[in-house]
Amino acid sequence: MRNNNSFCQNIGCRVTSCSYNEDGCHCSLDAIEVAPCSGCHSGKKEDESNCASYKAK
Repeated sequence: MRNNNSFCQNIGCRVTSCSYNEDGCHCSLDAIEVAPCSGCHSGKKEDESNCASYKAK
């Protein structure tokens, strides 16, 4: 993952099962990796990408 500190990142997240979730709405990571879902090409946003930085609590 590329780390570029030349900008300010704000990551909203409502996935409360993730260990990086703070207060139910914010990701505590400086950056996240977004990856395509394996074998999904439906065009629906919920099928096309995943937060690859997710870590279960």
